[in-house]
Amino acid sequence: MQSIAFEKLCQQVSTLKQQAIKFDNAKLLTKNRYMQAQPSLFDRRVFSTKSLNLADYVIEIEDEIAKLPPAEHRHAYNYALERIGNQVEAVFIVIKSTPIWAKENKNTFKPRNKAKVFQQTAKKIMQPIHELYDELKQNHEFERRLVLMIEERKLKMQNVGPAKASELNLEILTLHGRLGRCRKAISATEEKIQLVEKKQLR
Repeated sequence: MQSIAFEKLCQQVSTLKQQAIKFDNAKLLTKNRYMQAQPSLFDRRVFSTKSLNLADYVIEIEDEIAKLPPAEHRHAYNYALERIGNQVEAVFIVIKSTPIWAKENKNTFKPRNKAKVFQQTAKKIMQPIHELYDELKQNHEFERRLVLMIEERKLKMQNVGPAKASELNLEILTLHGRLGRCRKAISATEEKIQLVEKKQLR
């Protein structure tokens, strides 16, 4: 099932498309010779679409959303969301930068605010995953250190007397207890990640 944040993101893009269609219907760029001479409204690093119609770019955004990678591929997933956020903001900027359009819609449409809301929505989708993966990374690092500490004490036991060996053995047992709790925490965090990702998967 889609998450609420993801559904809200889609609704925002739908609203953007309606505004882009209104923008295109107003034909505000037709008298601009410079713009008419351009093959595209945006840099190719932002959009692959080449058009002077804003709605065409929103269609590309919709396509990007439709082919979002699975949430468990977190780097690709978050990169795709960031790209979509940049694309949405770029379209808003074009609408806002046209004086006539801005004047006609100053009371009903605030691109900067809507772009900010979109970024916040995208962040809501990514944030839980970020936090959980940070927690998982910290737990794995703690696990690694505990394993090293245990191995160090085992090596020391080979070159010490019985009394010191007994002391080291107690330390090893204590460390194994901490390691067990650490691994339980890792498993718990991994389960949380799976639950969040299932909610985010389309």
